[in-house]
Amino acid sequence: MTHTLRLGLALFGVLMMGTVQTATSAEWPRSLETSHGVITLNQPPERIVSTSVTVTGTLLAIDAPVIASGATSPNNRLSDKQGFFHQWGNIAAQRGVKQLYIGEPNAEAIAGEAPDLIVMSATGADSALRLYDQLSTIAPVLVVNYDDKSWQELAHILGQATGHEAQAEQIVNEFAVREKTLKQQMTLPPQPISALVFRSDGKNANLWTADSSQGQLLQQLGFTLAPLPAHLNVSTSQGTRKDIIQLSGESLAQGLNGQTLLLFANDESDVQRLMNNRFLAHLPAVQNKRVYALGNDTFRLDYYSANNLLARLEQLFISR
Repeated sequence: MTHTLRLGLALFGVLMMGTVQTATSAEWPRSLETSHGVITLNQPPERIVSTSVTVTGTLLAIDAPVIASGATSPNNRLSDKQGFFHQWGNIAAQRGVKQLYIGEPNAEAIAGEAPDLIVMSATGADSALRLYDQLSTIAPVLVVNYDDKSWQELAHILGQATGHEAQAEQIVNEFAVREKTLKQQMTLPPQPISALVFRSDGKNANLWTADSSQGQLLQQLGFTLAPLPAHLNVSTSQGTRKDIIQLSGESLAQGLNGQTLLLFANDESDVQRLMNNRFLAHLPAVQNKRVYALGNDTFRLDYYSANNLLARLEQLFISR
């Protein structure tokens, strides 16, 4: 079902799988042209359901009224007992955010919450895009894409969609001040760097690209991402994505060609695993012990995890 949404003077423009042009009107109703048609909100939403555990953190950060969320596998290095990410799980608990399901999207559970807005990611393991037609009969569905933009850009999009523009602007500005201060004080390690998630099997890694939220943040801080060798054979088992490049087999060592390795969603035990991997022993970063863990909560960046990341970089690269 197609929903219509009008903005006063000007509005979001076109959202093509998460690409949006925004306007500053504060009037309602608001309309939004998406890759799946036009949706409508007659007033600020009061019951938001997020089908994307990645996007939920940003909704919480801008104080949007998210009442329920999909979840990931619980009780591991990334998530709490609810399957919510550690960096904001306690905030979700304080606000009474309900866990709807783990992993596979459940349309009945979503409908049972009587949402007036459903937020969905276009890509990633937490995408419920295949249920779009079904869910759009329940409430307007806002499809956003987080694999090609910073968490700040996502915050602005969600802020305008929910009427929480001021809150989005506030957290983005607060972060910018902290980021600028860190950049002035930090001594960068040897460049360029490779930013990655080192997988638990020790044979695979996801390399963050310049389009990823992680890559964008690092570049804003002055880091340079190492370009990949020409003709590198990479995997696409997770589909074509703009935020990661999958490295496995021979491409693992070839792709980790930075003078420094920054490990996201990893801790010190993962640093040791990588350092002890005999197939990676020849890498300059390994030989010079320039491999750094940036914390388990950096798998997906939002306001909370990005601030934790700045704290970790401060610990690592500011002389005391």
